Amino acid sequence: MYPNVKATEQVALLGEISPSSQSAGALTTAWVSAAAFQKFLALIQTGVLGASATVDAKIQQATDSSGTGAKDITGAAITQIVKATGDNVQAEINLDAQQLDVANGFAYVQLSMTVGTAASLTAASLFGFVPRFAPASDANAASVKQIVG
Repeated sequence: MYPNVKATEQVALLGEISPSSQSAGALTTAWVSAAAFQKFLALIQTGVLGASATVDAKIQQATDSSGTGAKDITGAAITQIVKATGDNVQAEINLDAQQLDVANGFAYVQLSMTVGTAASLTAASLFGFVPRFAPASDANAASVKQIVG
C-alpha cells in the first residue's frame, strides 16, 4: 500500500470515444503503444439506445500506430448490448499486456465500439494501469486537459 501515491500516477486515460449520439457504424480510439503499461481497461457506456440498436466493443492490436496488421484480441470483446436491456449500462473489458501477440510484433492497441441499426448515446474510454514508468499520467491522451490534486 502506498498512501501517498495519487491515482493519476497509477492510471492513464489512453484513448476516448467522446459521448455522442453515435450513428450506426464503428468508432475507435487512436492506436496507442502498449509498452508503458501492464494492464488495460476499456469502459463502454450507453445512454438511451435507438430502436432495436445494438452495441459491440472490442480491443484490437496492431504492429504500429497506423494500425498495420490489425486484428482482434481473443477474449477482449463484450457480449453484444441490445436495446431491450442496454439503456444506461456499462461494460468493462480487462486486458493484460501478455494477451498481445508480441512474438509477431503486435505492440499497439485500440478500442473499437460499433453501434448497429440505430443511432444511440454512447461513450467509451481506454485506460492503462500498472505503469512500467511513473507517473502514468505522462501517457494521457491529448484530450486530458486537467489533473487536479
